[in-house]
Amino acid sequence: MDQINSIITILFNIYFYMIIFYVLMSWLPNVRDNFIGELLSKLVEPYLTPFRKIIPPLFGTLDISPIVALIVLEFAANGLKSILTYIF
Repeated sequence: MDQINSIITILFNIYFYMIIFYVLMSWLPNVRDNFIGELLSKLVEPYLTPFRKIIPPLFGTLDISPIVALIVLEFAANGLKSILTYIF
């Protein structure tokens, strides 16, 4: 059971940092145009898009949807751990 929890934690941390790097890359011009930027875009955008549809940008430019997406991702990881603990 500890192995499953550690795998979930590792996967959560990897995706968490992918989202963080993707958001930070949006602050720098032309960084998303390279291979890493395109790869992160393909992996992160499908998860962020529903949050961007629900949460509009504040003041027209400040996008807080990645913050909400990270909170939901953490709840999902903890919920998955709890369910697996209950089952096993």
